Amino acid sequence: MYDLGPRADCHCHTTFSDGSLSVTALLDLAKERGLYGLSITDHDTIEAYETALDYAKRLEIKLISGIEISTEHRRTPIHVLGYAFDLKNQDLQDFCKRLQQDRANRNQEILARLTKMKMPITLEEIKTIFPLSTIGRPHIAHLMVTKGYVKTLKQAFDRFLGDKKRAYVAGFQVAVEVAIELIQRAGGIAVLAHPSYIQPARILPELLAMPFDGIEAYYGQLTLKQVAPWLEIAKKKNWLVTGGSDFHGQKKAYQSLGCAFTPEENFKLLEKRFHAVNN
Repeated sequence: MYDLGPRADCHCHTTFSDGSLSVTALLDLAKERGLYGLSITDHDTIEAYETALDYAKRLEIKLISGIEISTEHRRTPIHVLGYAFDLKNQDLQDFCKRLQQDRANRNQEILARLTKMKMPITLEEIKTIFPLSTIGRPHIAHLMVTKGYVKTLKQAFDRFLGDKKRAYVAGFQVAVEVAIELIQRAGGIAVLAHPSYIQPARILPELLAMPFDGIEAYYGQLTLKQVAPWLEIAKKKNWLVTGGSDFHGQKKAYQSLGCAFTPEENFKLLEKRFHAVNN
């Protein structure tokens, strides 16, 4: 990969969204990997920080607030990363609660549709296996495999749970601009997540014209050649460059924690802002 000096991974997930590691297990792994900094960017929730802040301090890991908000632009899922915002911001907290309630309602509807297709799964069954997780489609897919309804997780999504498939239920749709404004109002930095993987590519100019503060140039296993165009865009727009592995634990073992990371000077800027808005 590339060497940017000390590593701070600014894109990873816990069991509060779709990761397989608890908050403490993730931070333990970060310490083991030699990371000096971290931002936990669970999907549509900041619950991890109730535990993470004190535990990170004990491990002497610098932690800044983070979130990954699921949005949509022209019927295309777009993820917006938020960093260094006020964790006590009421608008952001209320927004997350609304999204979590929508997720719960969506899960119930998906399970109802699966039952009609002779593939019954109860929420209680899922919670027995994933007692600490925020339940979503990956957990439902796991039960579909366990109960023999499908052979693989991929098959569960390809045939039933994926977008516009037979058991798919659309969630509450958030516009990209709404997420950007929410993060900025909370004192944070709004970053376009993994632009290399946004399809169709024709919508990229529209996204790049939006009032983001930064772009996630370094991501997962991207090479320097793949990263270069985003660095050039960031330079032209005076955007902050961030990076992270998008680590999910066992579910995406090929993207190991710390395999991509935010440049040290940029992480220090985020850290300074985080302490300024949270004091």
